[in-house]
Parts: sequence; structure tokens; C-alpha cells
Amino acid sequence: MSSEADQNSEFQNVIEGFLTKKCLIKIIDTRSQDQLRTKGYGDKEDNDYFLETYEALYLIYLNKLVITNGSIDNFGSLLKQALKYDKEIVTKFLVYRDLRSRGYVVKEGFGFGADFRVYERGGYEKKRAKFVVFCINEGINVKVGELSKNVREIETMGKNAIAAVVERRGEVIYYKLTNMKFNENKKQETSLTLQERK
Repeated sequence: MSSEADQNSEFQNVIEGFLTKKCLIKIIDTRSQDQLRTKGYGDKEDNDYFLETYEALYLIYLNKLVITNGSIDNFGSLLKQALKYDKEIVTKFLVYRDLRSRGYVVKEGFGFGADFRVYERGGYEKKRAKFVVFCINEGINVKVGELSKNVREIETMGKNAIAAVVERRGEVIYYKLTNMKFNENKKQETSLTLQERK
């Protein structure tokens, strides 16, 4: 298992980024882009290279990224700005940080309501993502029908669906999601009414 100290040592220099209007972080220096790409951070979009907000938060948390424009000078100021665009950014950051600290490469989800694609340790750029992660806050209601449909589609792709539940204290607990099929009962249904006993 990789620790945050190991993650911190994987970067030789502090990387400079520029905050964009969409709260993405643009990386201009090509050496920094290459270093980020090999470690599984960010993506190229047209001719530009961007970090997702949760990636930037994580790198700032590790003291490996500075934002050189605007008033973003620390983790808190970027988080405050990010909350304007994404109300779930804290949950995403906590799950992202936990997975990265365990040595996984984590990329943006590709639909199905999923937040992340997660690559097995050592499998990034060699194999496809093995896990698809849904970030959920403890105590939040989730629509089972929609989730079940997404899990079924994920399973047909040969991937594992995972629910990353963030507890109130910030701990992340992972649950493997599997699709269960309930056969319809063909017998006549009966209703049962419960009454309070006096």
C-alpha cells in the first residue's frame, strides 16, 4: 500500500497551474504535463492540458501544486471556488485522496452516473480500468432503480461497480455493488396492515 509520503515524493518539483473559468487547472509547462501524465493526473484537451478540480485539490494538499493566477493561494481558497461549480467536490476529493493514497490511479468517470474509473495498481496505461466508483455521502438517499441499471451495464463491460461511502467523520468505506434479480411472485398478493398496539 502506497502512503501519501510516497505520493508526495513522486514529483520532483512543485507544479504551476492556472485556474480557468470552469474551475479546471491548466498546466502550461510541457515537462510538468509529461510528469503528470505518466502518474495518471490530468488529461489533454485539444492543445491544452488540464487537471480536474479534485486532482488539483489533492496536489495542493500534498504541496505539489500552486495556482499562480487569481486569489487561489491554498487548499481552502480552491475548495471555496470549486464549491460554486460542484456541490459534491468535498466528497469526490475525500474518495480521490483515499484511493490515491492506496496507490490507485483514478480518472474521471465515463457515464452511468459514476464519479471515477479506477485502475488496478500498476495497470494504468496497460489495462482498462477495473473499477467504476460511485461517491456517496453517508445518510443520502440513492435511487435503487437507476443505480441497479447502471451496475448492470457496468458488469456487462467486465468492470466492478463500487460504492465509496464517505462517513460523517470523513472516512471512506467501499462496498462492491452487484446486481440482484428478484423474480416476480406470480401468486396473488396480500396486504398486511400493522396497527399500533395499545
